[in-house]
Amino acid sequence: MKPLELGLDTFGDVTRSADGKPLPHARVIRDVVAEAVLADELGVDFIGVGEHHRSDFAVSSPEMVLAAIASRTQRIHLGSAVTVLSSDDPVRVFQRFSTLDAISNGRAEVILGRGSFTESFPLFGYPLEEYEKLFEEKLSLFAALLEADRTGDPVTWRGTTRAPLAGLRAFPPTEHGRLTTWIGVGGSPESVLRAANYKLPMMLAIIGGDPRRFMPYIQLYKQALAQRGAPTLPIGVHSPGHIAETDAQAREQLWPAYRDMRNRIGAERGWGPTSPAEFEREIEAGSLYVGSPETVARKIAATARALGVERFDMKYSAGWLAHDKLLRCIEFYGRDVIPRVRELLAGDTTAAAVMN
Repeated sequence: MKPLELGLDTFGDVTRSADGKPLPHARVIRDVVAEAVLADELGVDFIGVGEHHRSDFAVSSPEMVLAAIASRTQRIHLGSAVTVLSSDDPVRVFQRFSTLDAISNGRAEVILGRGSFTESFPLFGYPLEEYEKLFEEKLSLFAALLEADRTGDPVTWRGTTRAPLAGLRAFPPTEHGRLTTWIGVGGSPESVLRAANYKLPMMLAIIGGDPRRFMPYIQLYKQALAQRGAPTLPIGVHSPGHIAETDAQAREQLWPAYRDMRNRIGAERGWGPTSPAEFEREIEAGSLYVGSPETVARKIAATARALGVERFDMKYSAGWLAHDKLLRCIEFYGRDVIPRVRELLAGDTTAAAVMN
Protein backbone atom coordinates (compact mmCIF):
# COMPACT_ATOMS: atom_id res chain seq x y z
CA MET A 1 0.00 0.00 0.00
CA LYS A 2 1.28 3.48 -0.89
CA PRO A 3 2.14 5.58 2.20
CA LEU A 4 -0.26 8.35 3.14
CA GLU A 5 0.78 11.62 1.52
CA LEU A 6 1.03 14.46 4.04
CA GLY A 7 0.82 18.06 2.89
CA LEU A 8 0.29 21.59 4.14
CA ASP A 9 -2.08 24.32 2.97
CA THR A 10 -2.02 28.08 3.46
CA PHE A 11 -4.40 30.83 2.42
CA GLY A 12 -1.71 33.47 2.89
CA ASP A 13 -3.60 34.86 5.88
CA VAL A 14 -2.43 38.38 6.70
CA THR A 15 -0.27 38.08 9.80
CA ARG A 16 0.79 40.72 12.33
CA SER A 17 4.09 42.29 13.27
CA ALA A 18 5.53 42.16 16.79
CA ASP A 19 3.66 45.37 17.65
CA GLY A 20 0.34 43.89 16.55
CA LYS A 21 -0.04 45.69 13.22
CA PRO A 22 -1.09 43.82 10.04
CA LEU A 23 1.88 43.13 7.80
CA PRO A 24 1.84 44.35 4.18
CA HIS A 25 0.48 41.83 1.70
CA ALA A 26 3.83 41.78 -0.10
CA ARG A 27 5.63 40.73 3.09
CA VAL A 28 3.08 37.99 3.75
CA ILE A 29 3.56 36.60 0.23
CA ARG A 30 7.33 36.48 0.72
CA ASP A 31 6.78 34.72 4.04
CA VAL A 32 4.56 32.10 2.33
CA VAL A 33 7.41 31.34 -0.07
CA ALA A 34 9.83 30.94 2.84
CA GLU A 35 7.38 28.63 4.62
CA ALA A 36 7.10 26.43 1.55
CA VAL A 37 10.88 26.26 1.18
CA LEU A 38 11.13 25.02 4.76
CA ALA A 39 8.40 22.44 4.11
CA ASP A 40 10.35 21.15 1.11
CA GLU A 41 13.54 20.85 3.15
CA LEU A 42 11.67 18.85 5.81
CA GLY A 43 10.17 16.35 3.36
CA VAL A 44 6.54 17.53 3.31
CA ASP A 45 4.80 16.02 0.28
CA PHE A 46 2.64 18.95 -0.88
CA ILE A 47 2.11 22.66 -0.39
CA GLY A 48 -1.26 24.14 -1.32
CA VAL A 49 -1.85 27.90 -1.68
CA GLY A 50 -5.38 29.27 -1.63
CA GLU A 51 -6.95 31.92 -3.87
CA HIS A 52 -8.82 34.82 -2.28
CA HIS A 53 -9.74 38.34 -3.28
CA ARG A 54 -10.16 40.13 0.05
CA SER A 55 -8.04 42.13 2.47
CA ASP A 56 -7.46 39.44 5.09
CA PHE A 57 -5.72 37.06 2.65
CA ALA A 58 -2.64 38.11 0.69
CA VAL A 59 -2.71 35.63 -2.20
CA SER A 60 -5.00 36.23 -5.17
CA SER A 61 -2.80 34.44 -7.74
CA PRO A 62 -1.62 31.10 -6.29
CA GLU A 63 0.17 30.11 -9.51
CA MET A 64 2.52 33.09 -9.27
CA VAL A 65 3.42 32.28 -5.67
CA LEU A 66 3.80 28.60 -6.54
CA ALA A 67 6.12 29.45 -9.43
CA ALA A 68 8.34 31.37 -7.00
CA ILE A 69 8.27 28.37 -4.67
CA ALA A 70 9.11 26.03 -7.56
CA SER A 71 12.30 27.97 -8.29
CA ARG A 72 13.52 27.43 -4.71
CA THR A 73 12.44 23.84 -4.04
CA GLN A 74 13.32 20.39 -5.33
CA ARG A 75 10.72 17.77 -4.47
CA ILE A 76 7.56 19.15 -2.86
CA HIS A 77 4.43 19.08 -5.02
CA LEU A 78 2.81 22.46 -5.63
CA GLY A 79 -0.89 23.19 -5.97
CA SER A 80 -3.80 25.46 -5.34
CA ALA A 81 -6.13 25.21 -2.37
CA VAL A 82 -8.38 25.93 -4.24
CA THR A 83 -8.54 27.57 -7.69
CA VAL A 84 -11.92 29.32 -7.98
CA LEU A 85 -12.75 27.99 -11.44
CA SER A 86 -16.22 29.56 -11.54
CA SER A 87 -14.82 33.08 -11.86
CA ASP A 88 -11.80 32.23 -14.00
CA ASP A 89 -11.26 31.07 -17.57
CA PRO A 90 -10.55 27.32 -17.81
CA VAL A 91 -8.16 27.76 -20.72
CA ARG A 92 -6.06 30.28 -18.80
CA VAL A 93 -6.15 28.11 -15.66
CA PHE A 94 -4.86 25.16 -17.66
CA GLN A 95 -2.15 27.26 -19.29
CA ARG A 96 -0.96 28.70 -15.98
CA PHE A 97 -0.75 25.29 -14.33
CA SER A 98 0.86 23.60 -17.33
CA THR A 99 3.47 26.38 -17.19
CA LEU A 100 3.93 25.76 -13.46
CA ASP A 101 4.29 22.07 -14.23
CA ALA A 102 7.10 22.85 -16.66
CA ILE A 103 8.90 25.17 -14.24
CA SER A 104 8.64 22.61 -11.40
CA ASN A 105 9.59 19.61 -13.54
CA GLY A 106 6.21 17.90 -13.18
CA ARG A 107 5.28 18.83 -9.60
CA ALA A 108 2.16 20.93 -10.29
CA GLU A 109 -1.33 20.05 -9.09
CA VAL A 110 -4.58 21.98 -9.28
CA ILE A 111 -7.54 21.66 -6.94
CA LEU A 112 -10.63 23.09 -8.60
CA GLY A 113 -13.49 24.45 -6.54
CA ARG A 114 -16.38 26.86 -6.46
CA GLY A 115 -14.87 28.76 -3.53
CA SER A 116 -16.50 29.45 -0.18
CA PHE A 117 -15.98 33.21 -0.64
CA THR A 118 -17.65 35.11 -3.45
CA GLU A 119 -15.59 38.32 -3.82
CA SER A 120 -14.17 37.13 -7.13
CA PHE A 121 -17.58 37.13 -8.84
CA PRO A 122 -18.24 40.89 -8.87
CA LEU A 123 -14.51 41.57 -9.27
CA PHE A 124 -14.40 39.66 -12.57
CA GLY A 125 -17.93 40.45 -13.69
CA TYR A 126 -19.73 37.14 -13.04
CA PRO A 127 -23.30 37.02 -11.69
CA LEU A 128 -23.66 35.20 -8.39
CA GLU A 129 -27.00 33.78 -9.47
CA GLU A 130 -25.06 31.63 -11.96
CA TYR A 131 -22.78 30.22 -9.23
CA GLU A 132 -23.66 26.57 -9.98
CA LYS A 133 -23.92 26.91 -13.73
CA LEU A 134 -20.57 28.66 -14.05
CA PHE A 135 -18.73 25.92 -12.20
CA GLU A 136 -20.43 23.06 -14.01
CA GLU A 137 -19.79 24.47 -17.48
CA LYS A 138 -16.24 25.55 -16.78
CA LEU A 139 -15.41 22.20 -15.22
CA SER A 140 -16.67 20.46 -18.35
CA LEU A 141 -14.34 22.60 -20.45
CA PHE A 142 -11.40 22.00 -18.11
CA ALA A 143 -12.02 18.24 -18.33
CA ALA A 144 -11.97 18.54 -22.12
CA LEU A 145 -8.65 20.39 -21.91
CA LEU A 146 -7.20 17.65 -19.72
CA GLU A 147 -8.28 15.01 -22.22
CA ALA A 148 -6.82 17.00 -25.11
CA ASP A 149 -3.58 17.33 -23.19
CA ARG A 150 -3.52 13.55 -22.72
CA THR A 151 -4.27 12.70 -26.36
CA GLY A 152 -2.76 15.65 -28.22
CA ASP A 153 -6.06 16.28 -29.98
CA PRO A 154 -7.66 19.72 -30.34
CA VAL A 155 -10.62 20.78 -28.19
CA THR A 156 -14.14 21.31 -29.43
CA TRP A 157 -16.53 22.59 -26.75
CA ARG A 158 -19.68 24.66 -26.50
CA GLY A 159 -21.48 26.18 -23.53
CA THR A 160 -23.38 29.29 -22.53
CA THR A 161 -20.95 31.05 -20.14
CA ARG A 162 -18.04 31.69 -22.56
CA ALA A 163 -17.20 31.55 -26.25
CA PRO A 164 -17.05 28.05 -27.81
CA LEU A 165 -13.87 26.29 -28.86
CA ALA A 166 -13.79 24.70 -32.31
CA GLY A 167 -10.81 22.45 -32.88
CA LEU A 168 -8.35 24.55 -30.86
CA ARG A 169 -5.33 23.66 -28.69
CA ALA A 170 -4.22 25.19 -25.39
CA PHE A 171 -0.49 25.80 -25.04
CA PRO A 172 1.82 24.87 -23.50
CA PRO A 173 0.82 21.23 -23.13
CA THR A 174 2.21 19.38 -20.13
CA GLU A 175 5.43 17.51 -20.79
CA HIS A 176 3.96 14.07 -20.11
CA GLY A 177 0.30 14.62 -21.02
CA ARG A 178 -0.94 14.71 -17.43
CA LEU A 179 -1.82 17.51 -15.02
CA THR A 180 -2.83 16.22 -11.59
CA THR A 181 -6.30 17.67 -10.98
CA TRP A 182 -8.54 17.33 -7.93
CA ILE A 183 -12.10 18.48 -7.27
CA GLY A 184 -12.54 20.27 -3.97
CA VAL A 185 -15.71 19.13 -2.16
CA GLY A 186 -17.22 20.93 0.81
CA GLY A 187 -19.82 18.36 1.74
CA SER A 188 -22.73 18.01 -0.68
CA PRO A 189 -23.69 14.80 -2.50
CA GLU A 190 -23.93 16.76 -5.76
CA SER A 191 -20.28 17.81 -5.48
CA VAL A 192 -19.23 14.25 -4.74
CA LEU A 193 -21.06 12.93 -7.79
CA ARG A 194 -19.58 15.70 -9.93
CA ALA A 195 -16.05 14.57 -9.00
CA ALA A 196 -16.94 10.97 -9.84
CA ASN A 197 -18.64 11.96 -13.10
CA TYR A 198 -15.45 13.60 -14.34
CA LYS A 199 -13.35 10.74 -12.92
CA LEU A 200 -11.16 13.11 -10.93
CA PRO A 201 -9.70 12.67 -7.43
CA MET A 202 -11.71 14.24 -4.60
CA MET A 203 -10.36 16.57 -1.90
CA LEU A 204 -12.72 16.89 1.07
CA ALA A 205 -12.63 20.18 2.98
CA ILE A 206 -13.43 19.03 6.52
CA ILE A 207 -13.22 22.17 8.64
CA GLY A 208 -15.60 21.31 11.47
CA GLY A 209 -17.23 18.40 13.25
CA ASP A 210 -16.28 14.76 13.45
CA PRO A 211 -14.46 13.82 10.23
CA ARG A 212 -16.16 10.41 10.27
CA ARG A 213 -19.41 12.08 9.25
CA PHE A 214 -17.89 12.36 5.76
CA MET A 215 -17.72 8.58 5.37
CA PRO A 216 -21.06 8.43 3.47
CA TYR A 217 -19.63 10.85 0.90
CA ILE A 218 -16.57 8.66 0.45
CA GLN A 219 -18.76 5.60 -0.02
CA LEU A 220 -20.94 7.49 -2.50
CA TYR A 221 -17.85 8.58 -4.45
CA LYS A 222 -16.46 5.05 -4.66
CA GLN A 223 -19.84 3.63 -5.70
CA ALA A 224 -20.27 6.30 -8.38
CA LEU A 225 -16.79 5.63 -9.77
CA ALA A 226 -17.52 1.90 -9.94
CA GLN A 227 -20.82 2.53 -11.73
CA ARG A 228 -18.94 4.59 -14.32
CA GLY A 229 -16.32 1.91 -14.83
CA ALA A 230 -13.60 4.19 -13.45
CA PRO A 231 -10.59 2.97 -11.48
CA THR A 232 -10.18 3.73 -7.79
CA LEU A 233 -9.00 7.33 -7.43
CA PRO A 234 -7.27 9.15 -4.57
CA ILE A 235 -9.27 10.87 -1.85
CA GLY A 236 -7.78 13.61 0.29
CA VAL A 237 -8.71 15.60 3.37
CA HIS A 238 -8.01 19.28 4.06
CA SER A 239 -8.39 20.36 7.70
CA PRO A 240 -6.98 23.15 9.91
CA GLY A 241 -4.45 22.68 12.68
CA HIS A 242 -1.53 24.00 14.68
CA ILE A 243 1.42 22.30 16.36
CA ALA A 244 3.61 23.47 19.23
CA GLU A 245 5.85 21.85 21.82
CA THR A 246 2.94 20.88 24.08
CA ASP A 247 -0.84 20.61 23.80
CA ALA A 248 -1.24 23.60 26.10
CA GLN A 249 1.15 25.78 24.10
CA ALA A 250 -0.57 24.91 20.81
CA ARG A 251 -3.97 25.87 22.21
CA GLU A 252 -2.65 29.06 23.78
CA GLN A 253 -0.90 30.16 20.57
CA LEU A 254 -3.78 29.40 18.23
CA TRP A 255 -6.86 30.50 20.18
CA PRO A 256 -6.67 34.33 19.86
CA ALA A 257 -5.98 34.28 16.09
CA TYR A 258 -8.48 31.47 15.51
CA ARG A 259 -11.16 33.32 17.52
CA ASP A 260 -10.69 36.56 15.59
CA MET A 261 -10.67 34.82 12.19
CA ARG A 262 -13.69 32.65 13.02
CA ASN A 263 -15.72 35.57 14.37
CA ARG A 264 -14.86 37.86 11.45
CA ILE A 265 -15.87 35.30 8.82
CA GLY A 266 -18.76 34.05 10.93
CA ALA A 267 -20.23 37.55 11.22
CA GLU A 268 -20.25 37.80 7.41
CA ARG A 269 -22.19 34.53 7.21
CA GLY A 270 -24.65 35.10 10.03
CA TRP A 271 -22.98 32.80 12.55
CA GLY A 272 -22.81 33.54 16.25
CA PRO A 273 -19.42 34.13 17.89
CA THR A 274 -17.24 31.18 18.79
CA SER A 275 -16.25 30.30 22.35
CA PRO A 276 -13.40 28.55 24.17
CA ALA A 277 -15.74 25.60 24.73
CA GLU A 278 -16.43 25.28 20.98
CA PHE A 279 -12.70 25.56 20.29
CA GLU A 280 -11.96 22.77 22.77
CA ARG A 281 -14.70 20.55 21.30
CA GLU A 282 -13.24 20.89 17.81
CA ILE A 283 -9.81 19.95 19.12
CA GLU A 284 -11.01 16.99 21.15
CA ALA A 285 -13.64 15.52 18.84
CA GLY A 286 -13.83 17.64 15.71
CA SER A 287 -11.58 18.73 12.87
CA LEU A 288 -9.01 20.97 14.53
CA TYR A 289 -5.64 19.18 14.62
CA VAL A 290 -4.08 21.11 17.49
CA GLY A 291 -1.49 20.01 20.01
CA SER A 292 1.96 18.53 20.42
CA PRO A 293 3.47 16.54 17.55
CA GLU A 294 2.37 13.26 19.15
CA THR A 295 -1.20 14.47 19.69
CA VAL A 296 -1.56 15.77 16.13
CA ALA A 297 0.06 12.69 14.63
CA ARG A 298 -2.33 10.38 16.46
CA LYS A 299 -5.34 12.43 15.37
CA ILE A 300 -4.24 12.50 11.71
CA ALA A 301 -3.61 8.75 11.78
CA ALA A 302 -7.06 8.18 13.29
CA THR A 303 -8.70 10.20 10.51
CA ALA A 304 -6.71 8.40 7.81
CA ARG A 305 -7.73 5.05 9.28
CA ALA A 306 -11.40 5.96 9.62
CA LEU A 307 -11.78 7.43 6.13
CA GLY A 308 -9.22 5.39 4.20
CA VAL A 309 -7.82 8.46 2.44
CA GLU A 310 -4.63 8.74 0.41
CA ARG A 311 -3.70 12.29 1.45
CA PHE A 312 -4.06 14.62 4.41
CA ASP A 313 -3.32 18.35 4.06
CA MET A 314 -3.23 20.48 7.20
CA LYS A 315 -4.03 24.18 6.82
CA TYR A 316 -1.37 25.67 9.03
CA SER A 317 -2.11 29.38 8.51
CA ALA A 318 -4.68 30.80 10.90
CA GLY A 319 -5.63 34.45 10.75
CA TRP A 320 -2.96 36.74 12.16
CA LEU A 321 -0.91 33.94 13.80
CA ALA A 322 2.69 35.12 13.42
CA HIS A 323 5.15 33.89 10.79
CA ASP A 324 7.61 32.57 13.39
CA LYS A 325 4.87 30.41 14.93
CA LEU A 326 3.96 29.11 11.46
CA LEU A 327 7.57 28.20 10.74
CA ARG A 328 7.82 26.33 14.03
CA CYS A 329 4.54 24.53 13.26
CA ILE A 330 5.90 23.46 9.86
CA GLU A 331 9.09 22.24 11.52
CA PHE A 332 7.13 20.06 13.94
CA TYR A 333 4.94 18.77 11.11
CA GLY A 334 7.80 17.75 8.84
CA ARG A 335 10.29 16.59 11.44
CA ASP A 336 8.00 14.83 13.92
CA VAL A 337 4.40 14.44 12.77
CA ILE A 338 4.94 12.96 9.30
CA PRO A 339 7.26 10.13 10.40
CA ARG A 340 5.08 9.39 13.43
CA VAL A 341 1.88 9.18 11.37
CA ARG A 342 3.55 6.77 8.97
CA GLU A 343 4.86 4.73 11.89
CA LEU A 344 1.37 4.47 13.37
CA LEU A 345 -0.22 3.47 10.07
CA ALA A 346 2.57 1.00 9.29
CA GLY A 347 1.86 -0.60 12.65
CA ASP A 348 -1.76 -1.09 11.59
CA THR A 349 -0.59 -2.85 8.40
CA THR A 350 1.82 -5.09 10.31
CA ALA A 351 -0.84 -6.04 12.87
CA ALA A 352 -3.33 -6.86 10.10
CA ALA A 353 -0.76 -9.04 8.33
CA VAL A 354 -0.02 -10.96 11.55
CA MET A 355 -3.74 -11.56 12.16
CA ASN A 356 -4.17 -12.92 8.66
